[in-house]
Order: sequence, then structure tokens, then C-alpha cells
Amino acid sequence: MDTITLQTARQLSLFAQGLYTPPQKSAHKSDVKKTITNLGALQIDTINVVARAPYFSLWSRLGEYDADWLNQLLAEQSLFEFWAHAACFIPIEDYGLHRRIQIEQWRLPWYQHWYNDHKVEFDAVLNHVRENGAVKSSDFKRTDGKKGGTWWDWKIEKRALEYWFTAGELLISKRVNFQRVYDLRERVLPNWKDSDAPDLDYVFRSLIMKSIAAMGLALPGWIADYFRLPKKAVLSTLKQLIAEKVLLEFKVEGWDESVWVLPEVWENFQAALRQNSNPRLTTILSPFDSLVWDRARTSKLFNFDFSIECYLPAAKRKYGYFLLPVLHNGELIARMDAKSHRAERVFEVKSFHFEPAVSLDQDLAQGLVTTLSACAHWHKSPALVIEKCDPSEFLKLLQKEIPVKE
Repeated sequence: MDTITLQTARQLSLFAQGLYTPPQKSAHKSDVKKTITNLGALQIDTINVVARAPYFSLWSRLGEYDADWLNQLLAEQSLFEFWAHAACFIPIEDYGLHRRIQIEQWRLPWYQHWYNDHKVEFDAVLNHVRENGAVKSSDFKRTDGKKGGTWWDWKIEKRALEYWFTAGELLISKRVNFQRVYDLRERVLPNWKDSDAPDLDYVFRSLIMKSIAAMGLALPGWIADYFRLPKKAVLSTLKQLIAEKVLLEFKVEGWDESVWVLPEVWENFQAALRQNSNPRLTTILSPFDSLVWDRARTSKLFNFDFSIECYLPAAKRKYGYFLLPVLHNGELIARMDAKSHRAERVFEVKSFHFEPAVSLDQDLAQGLVTTLSACAHWHKSPALVIEKCDPSEFLKLLQKEIPVKE
């Protein structure tokens, strides 16, 4: 069993997550699919203060790309949507694994009380789809006089659609203006047979291996969280994989537990190190990015304690409303509160908050503004504004690097 440094552990994680070096070429539609395949799942969130989470997570890895490619891949059934770490886009090649989860109804209990209280209405919505074709939630007009819009105040039809989606009876055939379009599973995937769904042992083994591959390295306690698998089953299956010697074991300096790595990921990482011995990427992350969605893993690997504060009352926010982690050459160095004002074509950085040990110099200012300008351009809000910075003396260096409009 070899020992690696914390720096190497971080680098391995970044390499596996596609965040080690900038892309070497302009992105193509196939790169979107490849990225999601490598990650195993791409989290979906509806907040659009900046680009919504799945689009932003792809930009962090691919740079400038056409966000509609993600929608096209879903409509082409190259991807599907289901619950993984949360609501996620998932490669269609993994549908059988998640179909088994649907059949076993692991995700359904959270919604079951909805169905128990409204069986007639829920059954009627499913029959409506069966008889009339694909629907959006907005196709059903609200009749209770409420405005709605939040998950705890969904209209009955929206709850029904989400219930049948979680049950696996409905799939998302496409998205229109980010709205889900629900249709019967057999119409979206007419060639699928449930007899092709693998057994649970295979599902556990496959998703555990995919989790470890996507994280680069894993403590046992990290694995279940990636696809939200049952912890006892994960630990039992992990013991089998260890006994079969299909994983590499490492110690990280200063850590008590061993970490586990896939041999092929380690070999590919070693090849990457020979080309670039250190990470060379400055980018901005969505708060729902798979690099940071497990806050305990983020803290352990990067010594970066991160939380999203938009769900807190304003008085309890420490840093801002919609916080984005900033990655620079292998370190999470800051969080920034940002907003894209699309109508005004302005990308506003309300505040930067840097970690205490970060060296704030001209090179960092140049790198950050270059990245922010690219991010703003991709958001179609190219006028970059930086308003506040902690520490405050770095603000002038940042603002000085912002290109002056001619």
C-alpha cells in the first residue's frame, strides 16, 4: 500500500472530474455526452441567477459550448433524467442500472404519501398522458387560486407527474425552455424490456465503481453519497471488491482511513502527470458541481468549507446569495456571489471572498478576470463588473484587468 500526499489526492480528484487542465480543443456535442459519462451524473437545479447548474458544470469543464447540445442529447435519448445524487442527467447506457432502482422503488417512498392522499387524481394524470400524449406541468391550469412555483406548493398535477416520473412510469422525453416534457416510458424508450434490467448485485458493483472512478479516489464513507445508494449495501459490496483486489489501496498523508482507486483511473492519471505535473486550470464552479456537492468530501480534500446560502434568510448569510466556488490551479481559492443580468448584458460579481492563504498578485488577477470574461461572454452578458472583494486591497488589481470597452 503506497502513501500519497494530499496534493496528489486533490490532483487525482480534479483529473477524474475533468478539472485538471483547460480543454485542448473547441467543444463539440460529443464532448457533452463524454463529460456526463465520465461524471456518471450531472446534477440539475432550477436556480438561474447564473446559468442553471447542469449547463454551468459543463462550461466549467468545456469552456465555450452550445448549451442546447444538452437538450438535444436528452431529446435524442442519448441521456435520460432520474434521481441519482439528486435530479440528474444520466447517460442512456446506464438506464438499466437505474431502471432496477425504479423497479425496487428506492426513490419512491418520499413521494408515496402524495399518492396515498390523491390516488384518483394521480391515476387520472397518468391516464391523461397515456391517452393524449406528452405533457408539461404548465399544460395543467392551476385551479386553487395560488401562484405556486415552489416545490412544497406544487399543484396536484405537477405532484402527480413527479410521482409517476419517480416511479418510472413516465420519462422526460425532452425539455422546452427548461420545462420537463413527460411521456410514457414505453413511448420514450420503446425497445426497452424490464427483463434486461440487471440484478441488484450488479447495480451496486457498477455504481460503486462509477462513483470511485468519477471521484478519482474515495474514502468508504464518500461512496454511497455519489448516487445516494444504501450505505450498508455499499459497504458490503465494497468489501467484496476489496477482497477481489479490483481496487488499488492508498494512504493519504495525515488521513486515518485508506482510500480506494480504480487501476485504470490511476494509470490515466499517471500519464496526465507526465504531460502536466500540476493542474493548470482557472474556472468557476456551480454550487451543485459534482466536485463540491459532497461538502464533507470538499472539506477533507480541499480544506474548503462551502455551503450555498440562498436557502438561508438574508440576515444569516455570511458571503452572499448565490455562491460559486473558484478553482485555480488545483486549489479552491475563493467563493464569489454573482448574477447574470441578461437583459442588460451585464455579468455582476457582487463580491469575492478569498481563502486566507491565497497569494493575491497580478498573475492571479489576470487569470481570474480572463476566466470571468469568458464566463460572462458565454452567459451573453459580456460587460463584467466586480463590485467588492475580501480582502479589499485586491479589488483594484481585479478591476484594472477588466477590458475597457472601446
